[in-house]
Amino acid sequence: MDSIGTNLFRVLRALSGKEFRSGEAVAKDLGISRASVHNAVHQAQALGIDIYSVRGRGYRLVYPHSWLDAERIQDALGGLGYRVHWHEQMDSTNGRLMAMGQAGVEHKAVLTTEWQTGGKGRRGRAWLSPLGGGLAFSILWRFNRSAGDLSCLSLAVGLGLVRALRQMGLAGAQLKWPNDVLLDGRKLAGILIELQGDVLGPSMAVIGVGVNVHLSEGVRGEIDQPVIDLVEGLGEAVDRNHLLVECLRYLHEVLEHFERDGFTGLRAEWEANHAFHGCEARMIAAQGESWQGRVSGIDEAGALLLDTATGQRRFYSGELSLRGVSA
Repeated sequence: MDSIGTNLFRVLRALSGKEFRSGEAVAKDLGISRASVHNAVHQAQALGIDIYSVRGRGYRLVYPHSWLDAERIQDALGGLGYRVHWHEQMDSTNGRLMAMGQAGVEHKAVLTTEWQTGGKGRRGRAWLSPLGGGLAFSILWRFNRSAGDLSCLSLAVGLGLVRALRQMGLAGAQLKWPNDVLLDGRKLAGILIELQGDVLGPSMAVIGVGVNVHLSEGVRGEIDQPVIDLVEGLGEAVDRNHLLVECLRYLHEVLEHFERDGFTGLRAEWEANHAFHGCEARMIAAQGESWQGRVSGIDEAGALLLDTATGQRRFYSGELSLRGVSA
């Protein structure tokens, strides 16, 4: 999706309730023609948005949608120092926030969107974030440390997300090295960090987070790995505003610690929450080479430690994937 009709979001908001609404009623409320409503509904359906359309009754979204409210989010964050920026649609929150950071946007700027059309995951993979189906946001954090000192940053961010998700009731949320959050062995959230800075510092990190909130079967079919969403995990609808606030609160907690003390004091908690800790696993290189052994932890630089038949090996993020070994 490269562009969105000017009426699309207005019409979708009008159809977000539990009751069906006629095209005539929506058109009257929005001050547009019935044809414009009809066109917006068809555009939405073509983009993969599930809309009930019943002759004689009208339209409504199949799944309830919690629209983001930047003012509400900002107020809920109190004195944590965040500044929330919101847009209805953009290609990538990370890409946009990096440009904003280079232009001088403030420390702790947060960028979120209703619909991310060009999100990126690790190793160049696409991150699918359909309207209402996910939460995509990025945080800009300015460190006095050099970029080379931030090798464990994605691990700290993952730990903050797990703390937030457990606070929301997902007691089974776990980490997967180096930058995923799992639930029941399936991917729930991912992290992408982009850095810019001098050799000796300071540096700027753009921390991108994507959380699966409510994925349709169609979207799940486009993803090349087992996934789960919050609605499935919690068994109820999720307010994305509350989700974002909780994530930002706990990320503030771990990022303040990381800025002050690095990964010291977080490493043991991270290992205790690692889904593969103490398990047999296989590390697979991008070129296809693989190593099998028992995951014994991570070192001070965030490298994963794998005890193999030929000794302990260290693996760094960026070009390797971790896969569990069936018993």
